[in-house]
Parts: sequence; structure tokens; C-alpha cells
Amino acid sequence: MNSISRHLVHRLVRSTCATAVLLSLLAIPPWRVVAQEKGAANPTAPDKPKPATDASAEAELLKRLEIEELAQKDAQLMELLTERSRQSFRIQRWRTRVRDHTVVVGYGTKGRAAVETLLGDGAEPTGIVVVDTDRAQLDAAAAIGLVTVAGNATRSSVLRVAGVPLAKAIVVATNRDDTAVLVTLTAREMAPDIRIVASVRESENVHLLRQSGASSVVVSAETAGRLLGAATTTPTVVEVIEDLLTPDAGFAISERDVEDAEVGGSPRHLGDIVLGVVRGGELHRVDSAVVDTLEADDRLLYVRKAGPP
Repeated sequence: MNSISRHLVHRLVRSTCATAVLLSLLAIPPWRVVAQEKGAANPTAPDKPKPATDASAEAELLKRLEIEELAQKDAQLMELLTERSRQSFRIQRWRTRVRDHTVVVGYGTKGRAAVETLLGDGAEPTGIVVVDTDRAQLDAAAAIGLVTVAGNATRSSVLRVAGVPLAKAIVVATNRDDTAVLVTLTAREMAPDIRIVASVRESENVHLLRQSGASSVVVSAETAGRLLGAATTTPTVVEVIEDLLTPDAGFAISERDVEDAEVGGSPRHLGDIVLGVVRGGELHRVDSAVVDTLEADDRLLYVRKAGPP
């Protein structure tokens, strides 16, 4: 080895020793310096770990989406359970204090009209219970303050939740006559003294409703047909009938007790326009000789001023 080679080796040894001493003083492992030198030698090398492959990234994204979907479903379920719990609590609290309310089965066109009439006659919204299977109909009823019960009214358990045993009346306004018969049977068995007013589409089914226990039966299709026929020849008569059937405007048909000063007199000589007299649960026309002299327990059907036309 010549003198130049020996000189280079000597400088290299001295440089290595100095580096080792410096690293020991700084407490830096030599392998980290080697790694940094390699990184410096290759500037394009990344400082962070390599990113996940496309497949793993997609799997991770799907996993996160599944977790978010499950969380959303859990939140919706909790909201539903909370709302049902609130409704159940309201019904339980309502059942502890309500008496003599009216149950309306079915909140379609007929049921809504029945509720409007009840409210127009002064009934409180909390004194009306709507039973239906359609959630949208129940939401519409609840929006105006009515008590709602979701379920099939042909089941005694549903009618019991609606408080039928303590109600004063039940309005059966279903869309099918056979359903009306079943609801009437169930309600009459549960509450023998309740007043049941049922609507049927066909007149041939009236006797079925009567036999099932209905107190009054209204034939919707036949009544509508009569009005249509009358409107062709005497349209003003139909207007008067519609006015009388609208409780919050014009005139309305109402019922009241006989006042003490009216006992012994004739219903045809009163200040009100009397249409009939109810005696012993039976309706008599005003011109009937049976009710020509009023009694203390009679009730009058009369025309009253409902409001501005």
C-alpha cells in the first residue's frame, strides 16, 4: 500500500470514530443515521408508510358506510320507540280522567265530517278519540288535537284502549259494510249501553247493522242519491239541508232539554222552530198528538242559529 492509500484509510478511520463518539453523546442510534442517509440519497422515497391498496380502501369505506347506516337506523328506531312511548303515556294519562267521550272509527271522508260536526256542536278535541289503521289519517287527526289510537277496531283490545266501555257514543265510519258490522258487534258486546251510530254504503245492509246492535244507521249512498235527485228539481231545498247539516254556519239542527217554563205547553208555540220531541227515547214529530203537551223529561229537536252565513 503506498503512502496516499495509507493516508486515506487513516482519515476514514478517524472520521468513523468521530461520528460514533458524536452519536453516543447525542444518544442517537447509528442505524437511524444510516436510514436518514439512505433517505437523503433517495429524495423521492416517502416519509410515511405506503397507502393502502384500492381494495382495502374500498373495504374500509364500505365498512364506514355500514356503520353510519346502522347508526342512522338505530336513531330512527329510538325515535320511533320514543314517540310510541309518548303516545302510550298520553293515552294512559288520558284514560285515567276521561269519561263520556266519543269514539270515531275511521277517519276518512265520513269520519272527518262527523268530527267536524261534533266540534261544531261544542265538543272538545280531547273528548274525541279516532281509531284507524292509516298512520297518515291518525297524524291528521292528532294535528287538530284529537286523541288517536292505531289499530283494527274489530279487535276488542283496540276498542278497550280507545275507552269504549266508558264512552257515551261510538261513530262507525268505515269504508266497508262488513267491517262496520264487525265493529258494531264488538262494541256492543263490550258496552251494552253505549250509543252506536253506524254508516253503511248499501241500504240492504241496514238490517245487519241493526241486528249487530247499532242504535242508528245512516245509508251514505242512498242519502247522497236523494240529495242528488232533489238538486235537479229543487236545488234550494238541498242548499237548506246542507245549511242545516253544517253546524258552524247559518242554521243547524240541535237538541236541548225542555225548560221549566215550557213544561205543559205545546212545542208548536215556542220561540224556537221545533221539529220533533224525544220522549222516552222515541222521536215524535212536532205535530203528533202524543207530544202536544210537553213534559219535564222531554227533549226538543229545534233549529238554532249557528253562526254567520
